[in-house]
Amino acid sequence: MSKRPLRIGLVGYGFMGRAHSNAFLQAGRFFKTEYEPLLQAVCARNRQRAEAFAANWGYQSVETDWRALTERKDIDLIDIASPNDTHRDIAIAAAETAKMILCEKPLGRTAAESEAMADAAERAKVSTMVWYNYRRVPAVMLLKQLLDQGRFGKIFHYRAKFLQDWTISAELPQGGEGLWRLDVGVAGSGVTGDLLAHCIDTALWLNGPLDRVTAMTETFIKERKHNLTGRVEPVGIDDASAFLGRFANGSLATFEATRYARGHKALYTLEINGEHASAAWDLHDLHRIQFFNHSDEGRLRGWRNINVTDGDHPYMKHWWVPGLQTGYEHTFIHQFADFLNGENDPPAFRDGVAADRVTDAVLASAKSGRWETVAASKK
Repeated sequence: MSKRPLRIGLVGYGFMGRAHSNAFLQAGRFFKTEYEPLLQAVCARNRQRAEAFAANWGYQSVETDWRALTERKDIDLIDIASPNDTHRDIAIAAAETAKMILCEKPLGRTAAESEAMADAAERAKVSTMVWYNYRRVPAVMLLKQLLDQGRFGKIFHYRAKFLQDWTISAELPQGGEGLWRLDVGVAGSGVTGDLLAHCIDTALWLNGPLDRVTAMTETFIKERKHNLTGRVEPVGIDDASAFLGRFANGSLATFEATRYARGHKALYTLEINGEHASAAWDLHDLHRIQFFNHSDEGRLRGWRNINVTDGDHPYMKHWWVPGLQTGYEHTFIHQFADFLNGENDPPAFRDGVAADRVTDAVLASAKSGRWETVAASKK
């Protein structure tokens, strides 16, 4: 059976551009879909580097202006893998030309930006997705299935943290390619919108909406040289962020993210405690769930170490023989395949808005010193 061509235009050639491009190439080789992704064009300001990227990944053409990309009639889907300050305008333009839209997280620098993106996509009736790829780790998907089956009973606690250490040096500049995440005008926020956004999206997906939060943030290095101006300028992003919260289901939340945890490169962990069971997951051992079931016989009751690599575990039948693992790059493949097939509740723009409303409330609470209510989401 012949597949429908899906002509993709990618904006951005950095780390995320590579991860997305790999997903586009691999999804149809391991998952059955009705689409055949075609790498039609890549867009970036540096033509020479964009051409090198296109040659390596197999993109058929290059653009240096995203407006030209969104206006092309030979593009069906726009994938936004560029810095945060570009997301809103590109997404709205793509919606106005009736293209499917994929976008890196956070969806917008603020919930107002992401709301405008979601509204534009809904007016145009186009499909959308936010690249919250940690939902697509097989072990996290299994955890979602167990929660949906009611195995945990009433949920009491949800806790998550995401720790890195790459910005500790005071000599590190801010701004420009590779370091735009330290420039508040481009990024919108620091670890709250970058690292905690992943933790928040996973939490909302697993445990439902957050009602209110109380937070603190810190910027440890107050000034850095800016790569674009050459001047030493104030740092506007948060280096560390922590908050308490209450979910709508009554459970309590604790979240923490920092880029100042020496020795940690990407420590993302979560734990859920319920009436009947508890579970914990660690990105560093991404194929395992630690699971405790109180209904086990008392003499044998204890934490189980579940290796999520068997054929009846989420996604694993598409890959290797039982016991052999997949990795970080496979989460993007899983997510793109789910998007193409409309399976497993891919995070759409409204999900991105929901996460951004929480990050807005966290940042507002850090400034006000008070509990802040998370704005209600549209149905």
